[in-house]
Amino acid sequence: MKIKTLLCNCKGLADPFKTSDMNTLPFELESELDLTYVAVHPQLCAPGGQEMMADVLESAEEEPDTYVLVCACAVDAQKKLFKKLIRKSGFDENHLALMDIRGETNDGILERVRVKVESLANPRKHH
Repeated sequence: MKIKTLLCNCKGLADPFKTSDMNTLPFELESELDLTYVAVHPQLCAPGGQEMMADVLESAEEEPDTYVLVCACAVDAQKKLFKKLIRKSGFDENHLALMDIRGETNDGILERVRVKVESLANPRKHH
């Protein structure tokens, strides 16, 4: 199983990611967890972020054991923001995991991603 992880570092209302260090977080995540890679974008819902996400989804489309984990704002907001992109990409939504990491420290994000990775690896155990 491969897990490609995208982190958003947007400076929206109240700077939701100010308690995390996006310069060190990708290294921490890749060092601690079995992730294929981690990429940070300053605003995943902006045109450049959408393009990056589309590239990741399209490259993973032919890899049935690949999951894409998006760590950003509220999950409901992500579903709305990325709905067209996901539909257009044809990516299996069952292999897309959306996570809200606002207000978390690096340690908090690391722990939340660890739990998510475990649930993806062992879906029966976590449902």
